[in-house]
Formats: sequence, structure tokens, C-alpha cells
Amino acid sequence: MIRTLLTTAGGETHTGGEELIERFHAEPESRIWIDVQGENSAREKALLEAFGCHPLAIIDAQKDNRHPPKIETFETHTLIIYRGLAAFDADLEYQPQQIPFFIGERYLISLHAGQAMSIDRMRGQNGGALLNKSPGHLALRIMYLSAGFYQESLTEFEARLSELEDALVENGTDTLMKQVIGYRSRLLKMRRIFNYHQSITGELLSTECAHIPHGHEDTEHAINDVHERFERLYSLTSMYYDICGDLIDGYMSLSSHQLNRTMQVLTVITAIFVPLSFLAGLYGMNFAYMPELSYRYGYFFLLGSMAAIAFGLIWLFRRQRWL
Repeated sequence: MIRTLLTTAGGETHTGGEELIERFHAEPESRIWIDVQGENSAREKALLEAFGCHPLAIIDAQKDNRHPPKIETFETHTLIIYRGLAAFDADLEYQPQQIPFFIGERYLISLHAGQAMSIDRMRGQNGGALLNKSPGHLALRIMYLSAGFYQESLTEFEARLSELEDALVENGTDTLMKQVIGYRSRLLKMRRIFNYHQSITGELLSTECAHIPHGHEDTEHAINDVHERFERLYSLTSMYYDICGDLIDGYMSLSSHQLNRTMQVLTVITAIFVPLSFLAGLYGMNFAYMPELSYRYGYFFLLGSMAAIAFGLIWLFRRQRWL
């Protein structure tokens, strides 16, 4: 599916399909946003080549989620490979989607295999007004919207993480621990993505790009906004990742402490019963002559000795704070 949004020199905005591409070429002062969703590689390549996109940029753009986010400037356009979202929820279950942006002086081309939340929302908002400012400005705002979806879900996740923390302290289970480990794994992947995006926006801040010029005040603000949002996302994922790590370490320490307490009790029980077992084994031997066995009160004396040893050891262990 190919969707287009065209703005004319007079400020008019038109939406449609491929028919607006011909009008774009016929009107030198017009600007166009071409959004390509779910088209095959050959169709995408033909469209990009028609706009003079560099062959290496086309190869990178068609790697289907295998290429990390990046920015690269060519003579007639700039390529930004962005890792957007197809879906995301408060449990950090997300479906990343690669969205390459080809940004020219008068055009923006976005490619994605499936539905893209940020692009759908932008088409329902003021995409035409942003395109009038510059195609680069529109691309930045799409990235800003996408980062907002990430931030909303991460904010919701904070409450879930707080509940998990309380549950682990009160009654930690292996099931809860598996959830925390799963969250930590997803946060690590997300942090890697945000680090890439932070590098992209940082490069846009430090180096002026021909197709995203710093001369326009609104564009400079847009770059700053996107960069700050990705900085925030990176710091949030880093913080939540560390919290999950602390929860795992705390649970392991608590489990180890409980195991040590159990072993301590078992050791005390063993220490008490070793001398008692020795006495029971000694007088349980079937020798024909054992003088003390003929003593009238020998049985009671032995029981008393065993009781004294047991209580004496218990007293000693309590004194040493082992019980």
C-alpha cells in the first residue's frame, strides 16, 4: 500500500495514492510524503530509484529489522533507519519495526512492513503543516511520536515494577523471579535500541545535515525534543534494568540466607543426635559381657545422660546465637 500526502506552494494539502507522485514531479514547489507499507522489495526499490536514492541506502533500508538504527547522508538525500513500533504494552511486550526514512529537499519516503503506530497517528494529525516546514521536520516528529509510545508504556511499567518489588519482598516465588528476569531481558534490548537512537539524534545536534538544516528554529527544537526524549528513554530503561538486577540479587540473597538458616537448623539437630546415637549404638551391641548392663539403674542413668547432653547442647547453641 502506498499512501501519499502532498502540499502545494499555495499551502494546500492533498492525500491520496500514487497519482500524487506525478503531480509532485509536475509542481517544482510542492512537497510530498510517500508512506510505503507492506510492498514487496522490487516495488520499493523501483520507487526509491525513481527518486534517485543511492543503491547502498536502498540495500540498507531493505534488510528487514537486521540493520541497527543509523543515519547516513548522501548527495541528494539523507537516510535514517529508525526502529519504530508495531505494538507495545505495559508488560514490555513489544513488536519492533524497522522504518527507514529517505529525506530529500522536497520529499520524505517512509518504508515499513506492517502497521506503524506513529505514522498512523501522524497521518491523522497535522502532517501537512509539518511537511510544509520541511520533510526532515516531519520525519523528526514521527520519531518523536514513536518515542512517546515507548515512554507511555515505560511509565505504566514503573507501577508494575513497584508491585513486583513488594511481592518479592513479602513472598518471593520462582514465578515472580522468572517475570523479573524476562523484564530485564526486554529492557536490555530496548536500551540498546534507545542508545542507537540517542546516537542518531546526538549526531543531528552536533553536525548539520544538508536535508535537516539547523537554520530553521522549529527544526532545531524538533531535534532537541527527539534527542531529549531518547535520552529520557535510555535513562529510564537503564534505571529499570538496574532495579530488576537489584531485585534478582536481593531474591537470590534472601533465598541463600533462608537456605543457610535451614542448613544451620539441620546441623544443630545433627550435632545433638550424634552423641545420642553413639550412646544408643554403644549399648545396643550384642556382647555377652557388658558389666554396666547389670546395674539396676543403668537404663535410667543412660536416659538421663542423653537428656543432659541434648539440653546442654541446646543451651550452648542458644548461647552462641545459633538457634
